[in-house]
Amino acid sequence: MVAPIADPMAEALAAFRAGDHATALALWEPLARAGDARAQANIGACFADGLGVARDPSLAERWLQLSAAAGHAAGQRNLAALYLQGGGAVAADPGRAQQLYRAAAEQGDALAQDMLSWLLLEDDFLPADPVEAMRWAIPAARSGVAASMTRIGMLHHHALGVARDVAAAAAWWRAGATRGDADGAAMLGAAHQLGAGVARDPALALEWLLRAEAGGSALAQPFFAAVRAALPPEAQAAAAEAARRRPTPAPIPEPPA
Repeated sequence: MVAPIADPMAEALAAFRAGDHATALALWEPLARAGDARAQANIGACFADGLGVARDPSLAERWLQLSAAAGHAAGQRNLAALYLQGGGAVAADPGRAQQLYRAAAEQGDALAQDMLSWLLLEDDFLPADPVEAMRWAIPAARSGVAASMTRIGMLHHHALGVARDVAAAAAWWRAGATRGDADGAAMLGAAHQLGAGVARDPALALEWLLRAEAGGSALAQPFFAAVRAALPPEAQAAAAEAARRRPTPAPIPEPPA
C-alpha cells in the first residue's frame, strides 16, 4: 500500500499551533518560494513577531508584500499591521495600512474588519466615521471577534452613528466580555453599577470590573471607588472570589493564515 503524501501546510500549521515555530517555518519556506501566498503570509507574520526567528520588520515586509500582492487577505492584514506600527527600517504608514485593511475586510477577513472599524474611530489615523466603523464592526462581531462586539456597544452607548440604546450597548458588552474582551467586561461592570441597560447590581458590577482589571483593561479603574462604596466588606470579598472563580477568558489567539 502506498503511504499517503504528507500535506506540508497541514504539518506546518500543526507545528505552529504546538509552539514549534521553527519547524513550521522550515515547512513554509519552500512553499513560499514556490509562490504560495498563504505560506508567504505566515512567514512574514513570523518575522514581524519574532516567532521561530529573530524579529525582522524588513524581511516581514518583503514576504508580506508578496502575499498581499497576490490578493491574500491575511497577507494584506498582516502587512497593514506592520505599516500601522512601523519599526526598524519599515516606516509607519497609516494611510497604506487603512487601504490594506480595507482590501482584506472586503474579502471577509474578520480581523481586518475589526481593525478597519477601530481605525475609523481613531482621529490620530483617519477622519472619524462612526457609521462606517459600525458597518465593519457588525460582520466582525458576527464572526466572533469580541473587540468588535465591545465597540458596537460603545457606539450604541454614545449614539455614534446610531440612536442611543443603553440596553443594546449592555447586551453587546456582555457578548464581548464573555468571549474574552476585557474592555467589554469593564463596560458591563460600569453598566451594572449605573443601572444603564441592565439592572443596577453593585456586587455584579464589582465582579465584572475585577475580571476586566485582571484582563488588562484600564477602563475599569474609574468605577471601582463608587462600586466599593456601595458594598459592605463581605459583599466585596464575595465579588472578588466570584471574579477569581470565573475570570474573563483570554481572547482566542490569532491563527496563522
